[in-house]
Amino acid sequence: MSAPISIHRPSPTGGRRVTIRGQIAGLARGDSDVVEFLRRAGLVDAERLLDDPRWVEWRGGRAHRYEAA
Repeated sequence: MSAPISIHRPSPTGGRRVTIRGQIAGLARGDSDVVEFLRRAGLVDAERLLDDPRWVEWRGGRAHRYEAA
């Protein structure tokens, strides 16, 4: 089973698309944006989920990096 949250590879202009259960949540420019998307989706303590592979899959590029590809 894959993680319900995917943080996709950095875009050419910077930022990473975030999907939650297959639905696009938005374009994150930093961890604080991801945490806000998760909070809006009803996930509490979202900061703790970012490094949990059961919850978050970082696709392409290094985790927590949002610079242009």
